[in-house]
Amino acid sequence: MSKQPNEHSVRRIVLPSGRTIDVVRFGRGEPPAPPSGLHVCQQCSCDLVQPVSWSEAPNGQWELTLSCPNCWWSAEGVHGEKEVHALEDQLDRGLEDMLEDLQRLTQANMADQAERFAAALQADQILPEDF
Repeated sequence: MSKQPNEHSVRRIVLPSGRTIDVVRFGRGEPPAPPSGLHVCQQCSCDLVQPVSWSEAPNGQWELTLSCPNCWWSAEGVHGEKEVHALEDQLDRGLEDMLEDLQRLTQANMADQAERFAAALQADQILPEDF
């Protein structure tokens, strides 16, 4: 049995600064199964669905109102504890992703500010009045 090389796609993105980056995505041959769960929108398949309200229901279940920030779909329903825990886990992973992105963005912004400040110092463009 011969192995096929990984398929990949390249997408070029132009940043506001004018720089370009190439994003390379490698596939594994077969497309992944579509995501499922309470975090997936039933209308547009976006995986960013979030609860907007919740309350306890009988028999250890939860009544949730879910909303999609992509297409504004919303739904109310009663869900079991297992489904709700899976949604909580997904929301926790999303929060971790956002915090990691925030950290990377903060570091990139600070590095850019430091470079611009150093360039201004070197060009003798910083005056006492600037502070």
